[in-house]
Amino acid sequence: MNLSDEEFLKEKHHLELTTKLLREQISTLAQDLYDNEEKQQEFKKFIWDTRADLDPTEMKTIMSNNDQEIDNLEMKAKYYKKLYKIQNSPYFAKIVFESDEGIQDIYIGLTYLSKNNENIIYDWRSPISSVFYDYEEGKVSYEAPGGIINGYLHNKRQFTIENSKIKRVFDSKLNVQDELLQEVLANKASDYMKNIVNTIQTEQNAIIRNVKDKNLIVQGIAGSGKTSVALHRIAFLLYKIKNLTSDKVLIFAPNKVFSEYISNVLPELGEENTKETTFSDFLETYIKEYKTIESFTSFIERYYKYEEGNIDLIKFKQSNKIIPVIEKYISNYTKKATFTSEILNHDLYIEKEKLNYYLKERYSSIPLFERIDEIANKISEQNFNGNKTRAKQIKKWLKERLNISLDIREIYKNFYKSEEFINSYNKEINESYIKKLDEKEISYEDACLFVYMKSLLTFLGNDYTIEQTIIDEAQDYNILQYILLKKILKKSKFTILGDINQTINPYYQYSSLEDLKKVFTESSNYIELNKTYRSSPEIIEHANKIIGLNLISAIRRDTNIPVEFRIENDLKNQLLNDINKLKKDNKSIAIITKTDTEAQKIYKLLHNDLSDLTLIKNNSKDFSRFLVSIPSYMAKGLEFDGTIIYTEKNNPYTYDERYLYYVSCTRSQHHLIIYNNK
Repeated sequence: MNLSDEEFLKEKHHLELTTKLLREQISTLAQDLYDNEEKQQEFKKFIWDTRADLDPTEMKTIMSNNDQEIDNLEMKAKYYKKLYKIQNSPYFAKIVFESDEGIQDIYIGLTYLSKNNENIIYDWRSPISSVFYDYEEGKVSYEAPGGIINGYLHNKRQFTIENSKIKRVFDSKLNVQDELLQEVLANKASDYMKNIVNTIQTEQNAIIRNVKDKNLIVQGIAGSGKTSVALHRIAFLLYKIKNLTSDKVLIFAPNKVFSEYISNVLPELGEENTKETTFSDFLETYIKEYKTIESFTSFIERYYKYEEGNIDLIKFKQSNKIIPVIEKYISNYTKKATFTSEILNHDLYIEKEKLNYYLKERYSSIPLFERIDEIANKISEQNFNGNKTRAKQIKKWLKERLNISLDIREIYKNFYKSEEFINSYNKEINESYIKKLDEKEISYEDACLFVYMKSLLTFLGNDYTIEQTIIDEAQDYNILQYILLKKILKKSKFTILGDINQTINPYYQYSSLEDLKKVFTESSNYIELNKTYRSSPEIIEHANKIIGLNLISAIRRDTNIPVEFRIENDLKNQLLNDINKLKKDNKSIAIITKTDTEAQKIYKLLHNDLSDLTLIKNNSKDFSRFLVSIPSYMAKGLEFDGTIIYTEKNNPYTYDERYLYYVSCTRSQHHLIIYNNK
């Protein structure tokens, strides 16, 4: 604490006044909400009692006015929740800012507080608050709704406030808020990701507040705060963009464990959680021909458990090369389509030539399946006054007269027997492999290709409700997946975050995420984050050696805890000793194995001795990070205080699995112990 006694007393007094005002407003809002609830009940009774006496115009006016009151009530309720959340810690920073209007003390918190139309606390997302994150002492500027505001930053002050008491306060001349940042980094991990509003870094702030670019592509190394930045960006956009609400934002997460881990951040920031999905779940909307879709985790498990015998084929199916092959196959398939006979029955005659004119000329600009629908509708309109029932019957007749199948499953299966595929892949596929497509579940690698092929044959439907899409772990999605998302989410802007060094998809590798600008061609910006805030320098040094990195800088101060290596000989006792040692200084501990089989083995070995041990599996959702056994590919995006990396003696990480090994090692913040690996 570097304040004089006089300055500290001033800050203490200011906090007392702010807390008093805050609680007064909470009380006023609570009473207002209660009164309005009673008013709504009276309104419902009034409408019921007078429903027979009111004409439609009066009723419409009354209901419209009431709807407006309800909207205002919902806004008050949301603000009440925000104030209630910050009542014991109203703000975390203060800047002394001089402009043409004079010198102001700007206090910054999770939400605003005002009195007589003057801000007592500024929301961290407000334009002037960006000065705190972006500048050191000196000349500064920020963009306000009315234009650029220039001024001078005299001081930055940071607070730790608990139970309405100042626990810690200091002035910072540094841009990185170094002292508080190191304190936060030294804290032990909890079960949920926390907000970082008091330690957002300049390079992170630039991403969070970017509204100029339609699409952002962020390459960030392990521990650079990509996920935190994404979530704080959502909170900022909800604040900044008029009429943007949480239900118009969609997050793509790698698995349900990760989704649970990040679920607390937006509520902490005073916003509702957004829509969230995995890519497999997203595809379910567009695949009704199969009962289930394989998850991404199950897909990569096949590789790392050495259960996949068609690695070259899957690599081809995941590659960019297959995209034009599918397009050519569907183009040729469509050209081949023709009607073989006329429609002739007791009340309808359409000659074959006219049917083929519709098919090959009149409606040639739309997908094949849509052409059949349009032809059926046209014939129904011309001959039966547009009777929809007749259009359905006509469509059946049309399909019977086509020389090709319109069964999408059959079309997809035949793709692997087609000249287009065989000439590109340079060999034929075993029939038994193709027969797997008759099963109830479609594989992850086939699901994306299936939906893309379907999109070339019919109109999938566009989702115009989603306005912002966040894709985390972007490196594990191939180009075709992005093409599909952009095609379906027509109205959405995209924030895409990943790290090519954390690729766990063994079949696809980007040279740079900047390659995605080929898909997102409209107003796209590529940004890199090259500082890691998660792991100690010792851990980062070891992790860098795994994949030959040397440009990564660790912000966390030296812990002087070296990475430890073990060769198993008495595994149970070794692990128990290591876990007990880690428990002395760490709140969260993970035993990260290469595969789920190894994770289950460790759990069975230890769970009788460690009642707090949890096994994380493919279908897990809820979990405690206190002590877990977890496969490497489920640990993506998570972090732990102490980590034990385990593989069996005869199953160490290979060179081809180095990225997975890197991911495993970079989950640890403070302490890393490695078994059976160099």
